Amino acid sequence: MTSKQNIPSHIAFVMDGNRRWARSKGLPDIKGHEAGAEALEQLVDAAEALGVKVVTVYALSTENIQERAKREVFGLFNLFRKGYHTRLKKMMQRGISVTILGEVHGLPGTMKKIVDQIRKTYIKNESIKLNIALNYGGHQELIGAIKDIVKEGIDINKINKQIIEKHLYTSGQPDPELVIRTGGRSRLSNFLLWQTAYSEFYFTTTLWPDFDAKEFKKAIDWYQAQKRNFGK
Repeated sequence: MTSKQNIPSHIAFVMDGNRRWARSKGLPDIKGHEAGAEALEQLVDAAEALGVKVVTVYALSTENIQERAKREVFGLFNLFRKGYHTRLKKMMQRGISVTILGEVHGLPGTMKKIVDQIRKTYIKNESIKLNIALNYGGHQELIGAIKDIVKEGIDINKINKQIIEKHLYTSGQPDPELVIRTGGRSRLSNFLLWQTAYSEFYFTTTLWPDFDAKEFKKAIDWYQAQKRNFGK
């Protein structure tokens, strides 16, 4: 049984494998993304039950939007729109705080409206925070932070770790202690480059739609067995 001691307060997920899951079953790619959305909801519930405070998921990168077929990207936006009305609203009503990380100004108008609605929603008795990285890129996040620091005219000699972190999308949040990537690939893919400097990385060949509570438990058990030295 997974101990509730030494549970990471912040876990980040690279949700890889939706398309491969669908194609292995002879289904359209969008069916894989739909299955992935269901897996995410179950995963947040499992994390909440363990006492995790923050979950960050890599939903759609800037590269995805630029490089993938327009039809697929449109399908993902449509899935997010539907998911907001069928899943996210209910999750927020029961205390799950949702934050969008990324370049919102680069999203379609309908998506911007949903992000605005999410940001205006007051969460009473927050149980867990869900960060959704949407049109997100780690390089762009750091470039944006640097630009904001320059605009504010902060003395170059006063720029430090705290100043930079204050200008990141995750300002005020703890860095992820654990990063989980599904789908068999072992890379960050431009995700939370600053925040993961001292994270533990767990890679699994399990495709995201199949990453259930049992698989999540394996990742937590692995994390609890690690000795975190932080350079000591």
